[in-house]
Amino acid sequence: MRSLVPWNTGRAAAALHDDLRFLIREPASFYHAEAGRHLTSHLLADFRKSPLLYHKKRTGLVRDEDRPAYLLGRAAHVLILEGRKRFDEEFAVGGPVNPKTGSVYGANTKAFAEWAAAQGKPVLTQEQFDLLLRMHLGVARHELATNLIAEGVPEGVVRTEYCGRACQIRIDWFNPHHGICDLKTVDEIDWFEADARRYGYVHQMAFYRAVVHEVADQSVPVYFITVEKREPFRAGVWQVSNEALGIARRGNEQAIERLKECEASNTWPSGYEAIRIFDDI
Repeated sequence: MRSLVPWNTGRAAAALHDDLRFLIREPASFYHAEAGRHLTSHLLADFRKSPLLYHKKRTGLVRDEDRPAYLLGRAAHVLILEGRKRFDEEFAVGGPVNPKTGSVYGANTKAFAEWAAAQGKPVLTQEQFDLLLRMHLGVARHELATNLIAEGVPEGVVRTEYCGRACQIRIDWFNPHHGICDLKTVDEIDWFEADARRYGYVHQMAFYRAVVHEVADQSVPVYFITVEKREPFRAGVWQVSNEALGIARRGNEQAIERLKECEASNTWPSGYEAIRIFDDI
């Protein structure tokens, strides 16, 4: 099994270990509110997909969906990376008990909806929470994953100028010895690399690393920690190669330059204006 090796054990790494003040701790709600004034990796991904989509999101014509799977993913991040105490502050678990049966009302009932509204925070059913516990255990059983998140700062925010743009990132976990760690919850770990290509995860991490470089003057390593959302709840660790991060960074920087051109001309193409040739059977 490949072990974790600190990228730099010299003076620069020691200085970064002793001074992580470039990482801001703030509520997620404040971070998302600031997205209106900063470029994020998700907005840049929207632009790479379609300038028109980016423009519609920026102007409020399209809003991000908040699907049930997103709630479960956010809850998993808090439980696994920040612990049970923080999880209990952020989420409620359970539901009202039906006095006739002694069981919790179903999640689709009026009684459950009224109880959930009174909690003042997102609610998870007991079944969802049990699933999170099994995911947490999956990560805890993985030696490399636990070593990566044994020391460092969860959900650290960085804001700075990059490529002439005000940018912000929110890092799942920053380890002073091993760099950026990003937690991904997956349906099946065997397909993670394909999912990473499909959803542009390397471009996301290249953006994170470039923003960190602007404030820390170091090109830190990047790791993915993955865990399945179903049996057998396998966890895995991937280190992203410098070559892949370099290619993705160049793609990001080219996209930012195209973004500036679209803003200057107020032109927002869909990306499918030209005819395309279909020659694959």
